[in-house]
Amino acid sequence: MQTFTYRPQGVCSRLFEISVEDDKVISFNAIGGCSGNLQGIGRLIAGMPVDEVISRMEGVRCGFKDTSCPDQLARALRALKAEQKEADEEAAPAEG
Repeated sequence: MQTFTYRPQGVCSRLFEISVEDDKVISFNAIGGCSGNLQGIGRLIAGMPVDEVISRMEGVRCGFKDTSCPDQLARALRALKAEQKEADEEAAPAEG
């Protein structure tokens, strides 16, 4: 299981902690923000494939903001996928 933290931008939440295993979200916790809503999101996405969470949460807006906690969660998961891809490429044996 991989657990990582992400600092969301442009929202009330100050920090996300996300655990992922086998490309599925295991847990999601947020510091700051709307506690009840964020706890509900965490329960709804537990066990959901990362790509499904991204597709459902990406683009959600909060009031007049260009982003929201769900959108920032999608961005966090995209960042995690990019890190994993980079690590996989570095670990792959060089051809030639």
